[in-house]
Amino acid sequence: MSRLRMHAEHHAIEKLGWLRAAVLGANDGTLSTGSLIVGVASSHASRGSILVAGLSALVAGALSMAAGEYVSVSSQADSEHADLAREKRELATDWGGEVNELTGIYRKRGLDEALARQVAVELMKHDALAAHARDELGLSDATAARPFQAALASASAFSSGALLPVLTAVLTPEPYVSWAVSAISVLALAGLGAVGAVAGGARPLRPTLRVTFWGLIAMIVTGGIGQIFGV
Repeated sequence: MSRLRMHAEHHAIEKLGWLRAAVLGANDGTLSTGSLIVGVASSHASRGSILVAGLSALVAGALSMAAGEYVSVSSQADSEHADLAREKRELATDWGGEVNELTGIYRKRGLDEALARQVAVELMKHDALAAHARDELGLSDATAARPFQAALASASAFSSGALLPVLTAVLTPEPYVSWAVSAISVLALAGLGAVGAVAGGARPLRPTLRVTFWGLIAMIVTGGIGQIFGV
């Protein structure tokens, strides 16, 4: 007797949620903190002022990212809960209509009328709310909004990206801080672009060039502002 063997499949789309947050957070941390340090260093500020600016940017940016992500994902969670509550009421008051609704969804996916209705009825017998949440609302445990987790992940990603230019400013001789932070930040941005592209299943060249270009622009602009207003 032949034995059916199950194999696990891994797709890039499965990683896009956490990948997007991690790469964007680290990218923001490196770009914003590195640019600020370059601007302050270009104004001929003291090392103490440079480090205060860099650390302040790291902490403020991480808290801002966490707060923004928490508010955004909390709003998403509130919408999900409201949709589920409405679906519960509809299931309690119009079971037949909800069967028809699910049947229509499955027909659009290619099933004939009889099979679509059978699938809808059987799934609703098992767990009606879960069936409608998944197939009508597009909700599942994997995609459920988690505000605290999202806030922590965003703050951690931003901090990890911001830490590199801050450490570069600490370790580099004062006259070369601006150039060193610019170079390290741009290299880090290029690396983040490449890693994000490869992990997401895309070719790395275009994303790497894109993030490198905008990193260079940011460093040049902030460095120029520091030179203009430096004392």
